[in-house]
This record gives sequence, structure tokens and C-alpha cells, in this order.
Amino acid sequence: MNRISNLKAKGLRTHYCKDLTLDIIGENITVCGWVVSVRSHGENLNFVDLKDVTGVIQIVFKHKISYSHGDVLKVSGHLQRRPEGTENPALFTGEIELIATSVEILSEASALPIPTDEHTKVDENMRLRYRYLDLRTQRMQKNIIFKADLIHLLRNALANEGFIEIDTPLLWVPTPEGAREFLVPSRLSKGSFYALPQSPQIAKQLLMVSGFDRYFQFAKCLRDEDLRADRQFEFTQLDLETSFMTAQDIMDLISHVLRQALNEIGLSHYLTFKKMTFAEAYRRFGTDKPDMSIEQELIDVSKIFESSELKALAGKKVVCLKTANNQFSRTKLDNLVTRAKELGAEGLLWIKLLDDNQIESPVAKYLKNDEITQLIQMTNSVPPIVLLFVAGNEDVFRVLGQIRLEIRQDLTQNENFNFVWVDKFPLFEKAPEGTLVPAHHPFTMPDLNTLSFLETQPEKVLSESYDLVLNGWELGSGSLRIHDKKLQQRVFKALGLSEGEMLEKFGFLLEAFSYGVPPHGGFAIGIDRLTALLLREASIREVIAFPKSQSGIDPMTGAPKPVPENSLKELGISLKRS
Repeated sequence: MNRISNLKAKGLRTHYCKDLTLDIIGENITVCGWVVSVRSHGENLNFVDLKDVTGVIQIVFKHKISYSHGDVLKVSGHLQRRPEGTENPALFTGEIELIATSVEILSEASALPIPTDEHTKVDENMRLRYRYLDLRTQRMQKNIIFKADLIHLLRNALANEGFIEIDTPLLWVPTPEGAREFLVPSRLSKGSFYALPQSPQIAKQLLMVSGFDRYFQFAKCLRDEDLRADRQFEFTQLDLETSFMTAQDIMDLISHVLRQALNEIGLSHYLTFKKMTFAEAYRRFGTDKPDMSIEQELIDVSKIFESSELKALAGKKVVCLKTANNQFSRTKLDNLVTRAKELGAEGLLWIKLLDDNQIESPVAKYLKNDEITQLIQMTNSVPPIVLLFVAGNEDVFRVLGQIRLEIRQDLTQNENFNFVWVDKFPLFEKAPEGTLVPAHHPFTMPDLNTLSFLETQPEKVLSESYDLVLNGWELGSGSLRIHDKKLQQRVFKALGLSEGEMLEKFGFLLEAFSYGVPPHGGFAIGIDRLTALLLREASIREVIAFPKSQSGIDPMTGAPKPVPENSLKELGISLKRS
């Protein structure tokens, strides 16, 4: 599905570039677009490539011209087949050209500060400064249109499943959901603030209390977090909530909707969907966001070294990573040792298994033959190969998992879109200061099999939550929600909230829970992240029309900017100057 194919020419033009084919040779047509190149072959033969949102057509002028890159033209003429040998197979219109009979300059352009071709690399800050020009490039237009098509297909798929699209407020009440919120001062209630929603979490739960059963929206969410390749202050997520469904039902529904939408886009043959628990993901990949495009997994080889002569390994948790590269230089291996220490490990050991059944390692003389034999068997290694080891406590999985991501070029990778569901997360996690915080959010349903630990050993309580991960990026999170008022109060209490704080922050939710609440759960998937991964882009900035820079600045508008003193006074705000 591509909405460009549905465009019908009206108004100033008779055709889009996509409509120009050999079938209409000789017809009189009018096209409109931007000049992207000018080539002169003498005063009486000049060529212009004219671009619109659907493609490019070569215009032939049999007279002198003075057009510049960026000018907007309306050109009328007739199509002809290009002379033999001058065809351009890179263009859809590469076999034809338009012989101009009349031209109208709709807009003249100054010299462009950045090129809009596909071949010149431009500094990202300049691209953001002149984003309206950057968006003219074929790549950026393809990305933005792909995202629009994806949203359209997902919307249709959910509508077919009986979901109702409902808007929720952008001006909302501050709620602790794990990230800093953007606050909006109220002019009418001076000294009070709205919060821009981190997600529509509470609103969509209230819609389930209202009896709508199945809700969704493409929600604009805002979080005041440090920016990176997969994070912006404002982002779009597909948000949904449904009643009377199990966690597995919701995961199956999302998988079905994604398969259906991506099949329409032509990507279904690249899709894989797997599932594992949080504990399994950590054991196999050292993270709750496993990158399944890397085939090598972490291997627990602790038993082999239980009685090792090496004190660095004996009696410790020992995890191994088999590489796909037998040519590691000593400098690279030394750098990996340093990196493991930076990540918190005591160090990193390496063993090169050589073709002649010999080994090379700084600790070779301490390794027994049966240990080497067991290693080869347990790791299914075929020499020559390099094995990497980290030893210590349970944290070794995290350390080697991070190194696995950083040396991905030395591992075997596949080209699939490797979706994986991760569930059974802990309900709580420890903040740096030692207090309990929700691993997802405070409305997540505890796993009933571990609920008995809530008041005594809350760190042992698991949750009915689930994340969807794609090639190492967390696409989205979901969970079953607490639908019992007393249980919700118990969770709030475990988080350290007093009864007064519960009423102040969540009184309206607890009151709603007094009037009959269906079991419910939901999910939210980051549309920008999904789009970037499907297009194999390294940053979500490449699929957002007007993103912020890494530092949170908009180079195009200069935002954020100071506001006049009278505007602050109207809001009842005074600034403390440092």
C-alpha cells in the first residue's frame, strides 16, 4: 500500500510524474514541481529535471533558459520517447521526456544552503536547521510517507478488530510514571500546572471503566528525558486498551495486527515472532531487550570451571560468548578487557581455539585438556574461533550482553525483523537511592503466584507485564492492569505512598475503581521506533518531520526561547535569575 499511487492530478497540473508513461506519448500534459538539476548542451538545447512528490521527469527546452535549483515551475508540453542510448534506468520515467512548449515560474529560489540531492552528505545540524529543504530529498519523503502508510494500515487493522479510536487530553494531571514531565502553567488557576502526558495510561484505564471495551489512538506523548537515537521529547505511540482479555490474548492481538499491516507493506517474509520471560532474556542475552538479529547467545559455562585452577573462574558464575571471528588482534582483545572493567566486571578472559587443537590465551597453562574439550562441546565450537569469558556474580550476564552488542560486527547477523515478546518482569526495581519504584508503572497487575511477597519481599513479586522488542530496541510495553481498589492501594503502599498521597495523586482513579472495574490490559508501541527499524534507519530523527537535535534544541526555530516578562506575569510566574 502506498498513498502516492492514489494521487489524482487536479488544479494547475494534468499529471504527476508517476502518471507519465510510454502509453501517453504525444499527449499534451502539464506538470508542476521543483527544479533539481539544470544541464545545458548549448543555447538551443537545455535539460531540467523537475521533481514532484511522486518522482522526477526530464524536461527538454529548445531555447535558452535561466532556471535555478529550487525554482518552482509549471511546465506544459508533450511527451516523447528518449533517443536510443539516452535512457536513464534509475528513473521510473527514464524512457521518456517532456518537450516544453510553455513555462510559468511559480516561485524563484535563492541559492539553497544545503543540497537536496541524494548523493551529498550534509551535517545533521544543518539538515535540522533547514529541515524543510532536507524533507525534499527522496529518502526523507519516502520515510515520512512510509510512516503515514504504516499508521493507516495499523488503524484499519485495529478498526477491523472492533477497536474504537478515542482522543485523550494533552493537558492532564501530573502522575508519576517513571519519567520527568513537561509542565504547563495555568493562567486561570495561577500557581497550578497541567502536565503533558507521558502516555494516556490513566485515561485509557478510565475508558475501560466507562465500558468502551476496546480503545486505541495514535497518541502524542511527551517525556522530559535525555535524547538519544531512539528517544525524542515528543513521540507518537499506538496506544490501546482492552477489557476481559488475558496477557497472552493481547500479545497475540498485537502480533496479528503487525503481521497484517506489514504484509500489506510487503515485509511479512522478513518477520519472526518469539517469546521469552525476563529471566530467560537476561540469561541468554544479558538484557531485557534482546537483539535477536545477532545469532550468538551467552552460554553459562560455570560447571566446567567449578574446580578450576584459575581463581578468577573457580566457584564463580562464568559466562561465555562464542564469536564468529578468528582474527581478533591482541589490541582489540586488550580493549575488550578494558571495556569489561568499565562495565563493572573484574575483567575479561579470552581463548583462541586453533586449527591444530591448540589454544592461545593468557591463561593457557592453567586450563586442563578436559576443560577445553567440554568448552568445545558446550559451545558447539569449530576451531579456529575466539571465545570470550566474564566471571563474577549474576551481573556478568549484563556485562557480556553489552559487549555482545558492541562487537556485533564480529558475530553472525541475520536480516530479519526479529520481534520478541518479553514477559514476567519484576513488579518493582530499586532506584539508585535504594527506594522501590515501578518497573513499568504503578498500575501494573502483580503476578498472583508471587503476590504473597508484596509486603515482606516486594523485590520477589513478578508482574503481568510484557514488552515487544525488535532487533534490540524496545518498541513498546504493556501489561494487565490492577482492577481492584484494595490491591491498587497495597501496591501504592509498597511504593511508599501514604494514604494522603494516594488520595492527592490518584484520588480520582481510586474513586472510579469504587464503581465497578472490568479486568483490563493494554499496550503501547512506539511508531517512530517501529518505522525507523523497518526502514533500517539508525535514529528516529530520520522518520520525524521536525525533530529536536541531540541537545533538545530545534535549530530551525531556535526553540526553546525565553518569553516576555508580561507573558510570565499573566501566568503568575517569576523567574529567579542566577
